[in-house]
Amino acid sequence: MIELTINGQKRRVDAESDTPLLWVLRDDLGMMGTKYGCGVAQCGACSVLVDGSVMRSCVTPVEAVAGRKVTTVEAMEKDPVGAKVVEAWVKHQVPQCGYCQSGQVMAATSLLKQNAKPSDADVEAAMVNLCRCGTYNAIKAAVRDVAGLEKKA
Repeated sequence: MIELTINGQKRRVDAESDTPLLWVLRDDLGMMGTKYGCGVAQCGACSVLVDGSVMRSCVTPVEAVAGRKVTTVEAMEKDPVGAKVVEAWVKHQVPQCGYCQSGQVMAATSLLKQNAKPSDADVEAAMVNLCRCGTYNAIKAAVRDVAGLEKKA
């Protein structure tokens, strides 16, 4: 048994220590917000926060997060920064197909928690998740909105 703290709740899971966190979240705990994309930590659809920093859950062994705080997209609206990000995502109509958006929200929340007023370069460096629909301009606009930065022409 491995004890995890997910979205503020202690959870015990019966999983092999090297099982990817993504599969524990989805298969063992029924938390479907975190998505499987590529399986090799390239696309970011599986992003979660671990102790406040964005992490790819598809390649993170569950044992690596034992004793750490894992936050998934299911808890974003309870987080002050996460709630603002979700609100901005809706305001700027960021999602198209929506598949990557839970990971995008996690990456944006992590960025804004670490840097409340990121530069455009900071946003571009942090927001590296892939979006097949190409919503990058809307993502950047939403992050700038949450940060209270003026819209660029």
